[in-house]
Amino acid sequence: MSDALNHLVKARPEAMGHYFAFLKDCGSRLDPKTRNLISVITKVHARTERGLRQYLARALREGCTRDEVLDALLMAMPALGLAKIVWAVDVMLAMDLPPPATSAGAPARWHDLGAADGIPAGTTQRIECDGRAVYAHRGAQGWRVFDSRCPHEGNDIALAALDGHTLSCPRHGWRFDVRSGACTLGQRPLQALECRVAEGRLQACW
Repeated sequence: MSDALNHLVKARPEAMGHYFAFLKDCGSRLDPKTRNLISVITKVHARTERGLRQYLARALREGCTRDEVLDALLMAMPALGLAKIVWAVDVMLAMDLPPPATSAGAPARWHDLGAADGIPAGTTQRIECDGRAVYAHRGAQGWRVFDSRCPHEGNDIALAALDGHTLSCPRHGWRFDVRSGACTLGQRPLQALECRVAEGRLQACW
């Protein structure tokens, strides 16, 4: 928090406590990625670099990709304006975030990963499909699918590196929570892939 906000919390603790409780309740019905993307947009609107860096880092920990952050900002262009978005991208570039996915080659399409009921709730499976390996986790709130490659140098992480919910890259020791894709030791989260269940089949898009 800024010095001014810290001062308000100390000077008016009851009022500020109600305000933060209100914000927490409003966000309780949103998934973490959506909540943090909204926070990123508000920091860009206010052009608050410190806050933007903070919430960008949180969004990445919750599994957002740089492409998703850019899409969120561009969708908010009517409110933000191009100048603020350019400013935000300058901040992102200075933070050395993972590069956006390339648009070259074949367009993205849905790939069949297998029967949705083949993965029990609360578990993770490594699935190889159409020349690519992914980790699919079935949580209480639905499915998450992540690229099996470490975002550090692109090394493929084998199933043997999965211990409970922790996936460890053997090359440099980066660790990830396969339930969210968040990086618990390192700098960048696993790449999240859009997924869905269609006619009982789990599918991912790339």
